[in-house]
Amino acid sequence: MSLLREHAPADYAELPGPATEQMLAAAEEGMGISLHGDLRTWLLQNNLDLPEEDVDDAVSCCGFDGFPDEGSFFLGIRAMEGLYANRSVPDGFDPPDQPDNPFWRNEWIPFLSDQDGWMGKFIDVRDGRVGSWFVGGVTVAGEYESMAQYFNSVAQTLTRIAGGNYPVCRFTEGRLVWS
Repeated sequence: MSLLREHAPADYAELPGPATEQMLAAAEEGMGISLHGDLRTWLLQNNLDLPEEDVDDAVSCCGFDGFPDEGSFFLGIRAMEGLYANRSVPDGFDPPDQPDNPFWRNEWIPFLSDQDGWMGKFIDVRDGRVGSWFVGGVTVAGEYESMAQYFNSVAQTLTRIAGGNYPVCRFTEGRLVWS
C-alpha cells in the first residue's frame, strides 16, 4: 500500500480505509467461519468495499477496479461475504466426491476477484496459504505460502511499473493506467 500511496496517490486517496473489529466479527458470524490472522490484519488496514452508492448490483463482485491488476480487485468485507456465500456448499467442498481435489472448499475465503466472481484468489483459513480459482479451470491451492508472500509479488509488480519495466501498465497523473 505504501508503493500505491507513493506512485498512485490519486488512486490511494480513493481507498476507504480500515475495517473495524465489529465489521470483522459480523463477517465471521455471517460466513460461519473465522478469518485467518493474515486476512484479519489486511482488513484492519484495508477494507476495500465501495461506498454503498457506488455498488453496481449488475455485477457479482465490486471493488476498486485496476488494483492489483487490470480486471481484478481486492475485495472488501461485503464483497468477500457475498462471494463466499456464492461459493460455499453444504458438504464443505465442491464437487462433493472430490474432497482431496475440489474446485472449492468452505475453508477458503476469497479476497481478490474479477467482477463476475469467476476467478480470483483466496486464503485457506486452515494454514494461511493463498490459492487461486478460475471457473472452468483448475483450482490451485497453495500458490503462495502466505498472504505476505503474495503481497510481496504485488509489491514487485508495482515496483516494476514504477521503474517503467511493465509494458501493460504505467503511473499517470497519480493513477495506475492499464493499456
